[in-house]
Amino acid sequence: MKYKIAVASLGCAKNLVDTENMLGFLAEKGHTFVNTPETADVIIINTCSFIGDAKEESINTILDMARFKDEGECKCLVVTGCLAERYHEDIKRELPEVDAIVGTGDFNKICDVINSCMNGQCVCLYGHSEDFTLEGMPRIITTPSHSAYLKIAEGCDNKCTYCVIPSLRGKYRSRTIEDVCEEAEHLADTGVRELILIAQDTTCYGKDIYGKNSLGELLKSLCEIDNIKWIRLHYCYPEGITDELLDVMASNEKILHYFDIPIQHASDSVLKRMGRKTNKASLEKLIHKIREKMDDAIIRTSLIAGFPGEAKEDFNELCDFVEKMRLDRVGVFAYSKEENTPAAKLEGQISERTKIRRRDKLMAIAQAISLEKNEERVGKVYEVLCEGFDEENCLYKGRSYADSIDVDSLVYFGAEREVQNGEFVNVRILCAQEYDLIGEEI
Repeated sequence: MKYKIAVASLGCAKNLVDTENMLGFLAEKGHTFVNTPETADVIIINTCSFIGDAKEESINTILDMARFKDEGECKCLVVTGCLAERYHEDIKRELPEVDAIVGTGDFNKICDVINSCMNGQCVCLYGHSEDFTLEGMPRIITTPSHSAYLKIAEGCDNKCTYCVIPSLRGKYRSRTIEDVCEEAEHLADTGVRELILIAQDTTCYGKDIYGKNSLGELLKSLCEIDNIKWIRLHYCYPEGITDELLDVMASNEKILHYFDIPIQHASDSVLKRMGRKTNKASLEKLIHKIREKMDDAIIRTSLIAGFPGEAKEDFNELCDFVEKMRLDRVGVFAYSKEENTPAAKLEGQISERTKIRRRDKLMAIAQAISLEKNEERVGKVYEVLCEGFDEENCLYKGRSYADSIDVDSLVYFGAEREVQNGEFVNVRILCAQEYDLIGEEI
């Protein structure tokens, strides 16, 4: 039987690629997809459970979609992903509306799961996060046709004390350079011009299969693919950013001078309690080195406010670091106490009120820096990848090398002609806001 399927994908880009792989498996079996869950025979929710807010969003989405079993045509409600892997017993007990629970290592069985559900069986698969192959998976891209994520590895070997990912995704497993490039060539053939490389830690790529960090070699191979114009890196852990990698990035024009580095903190004592492998002096040295090699480098990071034991002095040190380093893109999260993590058992847990206050202060500092940096861009010309026309502002919108998809700012611009989605245009910046820029095509 062929079914109409609606899919909701939550969480990070790595989870989105899993969703796209599931769509690929389903399409191979002839199933069709609908954007209206009320008309779907099957609803799949690919969930996240990284922090408390993500868990809440996942549960709310499940409950929202479950009503279509009564109000719509849904006969099978499937929950996949990290929440399913982590809380399968709770879902079975507390959410009887769910017909199938599929963990992070079993999404490649999605077609069989749906067939079983439609035959009246309840399915619960979990505990196989390392058992499936990463190579040769079918995929349907859900991002704009000109940009695509490229997952180069799965799992994580880092032991950050606040993080549940290794227990949900298994050990670090790299794809081969040949397999990654084969997928990249296929994406290029379908019209993709921007590749966004992702993994839990991209800078660790290749160590498990080649005996050394091999991201530089992978990047050089990807640069040889025709029609790929931009290659962007996400999730670059600081200790893995070597001189060799910086030289590869600086010498290949396809590789954007964009660094997504999850720093998390700048106090040595907090970094040690987090289980991180770096310290403030090393972070400052790395940032200076990046900017020396690439004076137009954009550095994006994520920070955690209110980690257990974060004294006022630690927090002030983090604020001083952000102001001193003038990071281009900063996201701040209030620490989320996650069960079964070492950090949850640490002494010195901080009140929610204090965590939120510290988060907001850091964001205010980062916003002021962002405005200052954007004002410095006024009058300059940037190549912008057009992503459509914004009806509200009556301007086209797009992203420069400094802006990654979904997580960063936009460049709005006027043009005296019709600009196509996926087209690269040169835009002179005329006005700066805290995050977005406004300009005109030249």
